[in-house]
Amino acid sequence: MRETLNRLATVLPRFSSSTARLLALQCALRADRHGQVHLPGGLLRGMRLAGHAVPWQELEHAEWLRCRPTGTGKGQSGVEAQLLDTDTLMPAPARSHRARAAHWALHPVPLAVARAAPPAVRLTALVLAAHTEPDAGRADAETLTHLCGLSQSQLDDLFDRFIRTKVLEAWHCDGDAGEIHWRPRVTE
Repeated sequence: MRETLNRLATVLPRFSSSTARLLALQCALRADRHGQVHLPGGLLRGMRLAGHAVPWQELEHAEWLRCRPTGTGKGQSGVEAQLLDTDTLMPAPARSHRARAAHWALHPVPLAVARAAPPAVRLTALVLAAHTEPDAGRADAETLTHLCGLSQSQLDDLFDRFIRTKVLEAWHCDGDAGEIHWRPRVTE
């Protein structure tokens, strides 16, 4: 997952929203070997993104994909897309591994947040989960801001929010090393 997040952070423009980044991640993980992907309406509704055109437009404007809605009836519309940057897919893990990763990206244990949480919260939780070992996590602060598409102050605010919502037990920034350390809350 870290490798895919890093590749996306490299190929997507710095100004890409958290929502566009989450969509790009799902597209990269669900695409076939030709870069074609179909995201069904149910998945988009579950991600709270059904009917939102702006993140798709961001990805098209970045020349990362071309997309078109599918279906005509209420509740049936999904999106079909062609990834234009197939380097994002290389090296491509086996389809079953990518399918598990796509599911995990929606529910990143041990830092899962509510599905109704804003995209910036969901993406940050996913990035932190990808950098968390069994009992703690750490990453370079600059890397985290780049992967999440956030400023350092926005990231700090989200860390504080994770403490308040009991997603994290603790966090601190080691300014000398430029690293952020965190500990997920242990649930029993």
